[in-house]
Amino acid sequence: MDVQGSLEQLLVEFLAFLPKIISGGVAFIIALYLSAWIARIVRRSAERRQADPEIVILLTRGTRWTIIILGIIVALEQVDFDVTGLIAGLGIAGVTIGFALQDVAKNFIAGVLLLIQQPFEIGDVVKILDYVGTVQDISLRTTDILAQDGRMVIIPNSEVFINPLMNYSRTPRRRIEIAAGVAYDSDLNHVTKTALRVVGGLDEVLADPAPEVTFREFGGSTVDFVAYYWIATIGAGLKEANLRQAKDAGMKALKTAFEQEGIEMPFPTMEIRMDKSAGI
Repeated sequence: MDVQGSLEQLLVEFLAFLPKIISGGVAFIIALYLSAWIARIVRRSAERRQADPEIVILLTRGTRWTIIILGIIVALEQVDFDVTGLIAGLGIAGVTIGFALQDVAKNFIAGVLLLIQQPFEIGDVVKILDYVGTVQDISLRTTDILAQDGRMVIIPNSEVFINPLMNYSRTPRRRIEIAAGVAYDSDLNHVTKTALRVVGGLDEVLADPAPEVTFREFGGSTVDFVAYYWIATIGAGLKEANLRQAKDAGMKALKTAFEQEGIEMPFPTMEIRMDKSAGI
């Protein structure tokens, strides 16, 4: 009789608890369907706005899992589960894990922010820290860059996010600078005209902004100047090799023109005077 009474008591308690189980299951199933439906809406909206595939995936998954987690919490509350205690326990565990994996967490958060802000895309030529190269991949942990010398540089996203970044592919033009010096007895107006004619006649040099020559200082044996000229970087595409070639062509053309015009480009010299009275 005691066993039968216990079974009957369990049956009564189960039947009393059954509606809560059903309510919790229904809440979880609704959350699953709702998360899938809203995730589809978010994906279609992002695709209509022509967002990058990485952003679409991030928004879709983030939306879906947020709704599923909320559904789990609601379902547990239906069966009288201590959700507050669970959240507190997860919070303590999260803090402990966070300290252990803080570098991973920083890179993950920085990766999410980079995907949202999009300061660069795959194929862009960028400068991050001391590395200049083409972006090969952007993940939630690292950014991969193919450097000019052919090395693959993998940079943690936290470093990419907090440091200054140059994106050469998002500017319509880029300036080339050539520093040189001419002899003190040179006609500086003639030097300016010759240099402008030379750099202005180079291939792919833009007329606007116009090339410029500026004298900057009196050196030890030369009057120093800088020749500036611009080349296009958007449309034909920017390649670091083209930039180096543009500077190389400018230096060769300037030297040839100065030699033809009789403009001297002296190298540094040192004058030593002998003091005969000191017996030297």
